[in-house]
Amino acid sequence: MTDPIDQLIDNLSRNVAPVNRLRPPLIRAAFWLGTFALISGLIVAKFADLHIVAVRAEQPVFIVALIAALATGCLAIIAAFYLSLPDRSLRWVLLPVPSLIVWLAASGAGCYSQWFEYRDGAWRIGESGHCFLFILGVGVPLSLALLLALRRARPIAPRRVAIVGALGAASLAAFLLEFFHPFEVTLMDLMIHALGVAVVVALMTSRPARAVMP
Repeated sequence: MTDPIDQLIDNLSRNVAPVNRLRPPLIRAAFWLGTFALISGLIVAKFADLHIVAVRAEQPVFIVALIAALATGCLAIIAAFYLSLPDRSLRWVLLPVPSLIVWLAASGAGCYSQWFEYRDGAWRIGESGHCFLFILGVGVPLSLALLLALRRARPIAPRRVAIVGALGAASLAAFLLEFFHPFEVTLMDLMIHALGVAVVVALMTSRPARAVMP
């Protein structure tokens, strides 16, 4: 007589398709970031005014802020890939925090110096509205592309993954923006940039966006 448990196992596994194991999260993150680097590199080479970028790069605080923004984006993307797996530590969420602090501090320091030189124009919106739209226009598609890449992992806590991933995408968008930002960042610019990052994160963790995740 057949054991009922064996019979149950046989029935459950009869038509189950084999599961392809995911590659390590660091490799998948590197592939995603490499794709971003290739596409953004082509865009910068084609449309950016690299002479203006070179002039701005003479200021150490600009270089620090630029590198910190890139590091925040890359580390947040890596953290999102790790957090999408149920057996990884929640402490991965802290990975982009140090570079985020450096980014904010360096950007704030640059704005502080501009405050004394252009005090009257520090609070003018000016071109900041275009910066806001740029971060949204780049950050939202990047976030959706990332969430689609993470969907296969079937994360247990998709909201947490979406928050960290959206932070990474928005940070990369802000990094890319600097190549099309021909003027010094004012206090208003900094607040608009931060608002753009916050809006991208909010959009990607809203109920319609979370539908992309399982």
